[in-house]
Amino acid sequence: MLICINDVYKIYGEGLENEVRALNGVSLEIDYGEYVSIIGTSGSGKSTLMNILGCLDVPTRGAYLLDDISVRELSDNDLSRIRSLKVGFIFQGYNLIPTLTAYENVELPMIYQGVPAGQRRAAILEALERVDMTGRMGHHPSELSGGQQQRVAIARAIATKAPIIMADEPTGALDSKTGAQIMDTLSELNKTGSTVILITHDLAISKRANRIVQLKDGKIVGDKVKEELAQ
Repeated sequence: MLICINDVYKIYGEGLENEVRALNGVSLEIDYGEYVSIIGTSGSGKSTLMNILGCLDVPTRGAYLLDDISVRELSDNDLSRIRSLKVGFIFQGYNLIPTLTAYENVELPMIYQGVPAGQRRAAILEALERVDMTGRMGHHPSELSGGQQQRVAIARAIATKAPIIMADEPTGALDSKTGAQIMDTLSELNKTGSTVILITHDLAISKRANRIVQLKDGKIVGDKVKEELAQ
């Protein structure tokens, strides 16, 4: 199993009168090659869950195994390393560095990983080609449309060959046509072996996944595969 969290809590101000349980006893398993959407309204806990699944944060209580590694016991440096090796992030705001070209933005996480220059170039060109952005690789973000910037962000996420692609509201800043194209790209990545975890508040977007996990008040209140949803 790629991801296994068991009875996970994320509590802010634990023991205080105004304690907040952003996650309240969540258990979830995600296998290799799945395409899962995590859906919920603002305040449901989906962003907190994404941060924990993506090793940006650790649970207050409970167990999290990522590829059989116990995440909760890792140091900050170890968390950073496992995050760079296991998870490629795609954010609503693209998170591209404006002073870098598309090529350099895709390259940056690979430099942090210590990937040799020759290997980096081959992986970058392959990733940019997969999202049809090789013709714009010398452009800066300000010279690209929103959809093109998101494609560069996707290329950055897949160039490192991380087994998990985690997309946080990836179409939120895009028009409907461009958003549909981005969702098509995520589906293609899943078909070629990537485990895709989509964080969204939009039910229509969530239905592009093969499994929908619904959060409410820090708890999982629904977990169904597409076939069950059609019934």
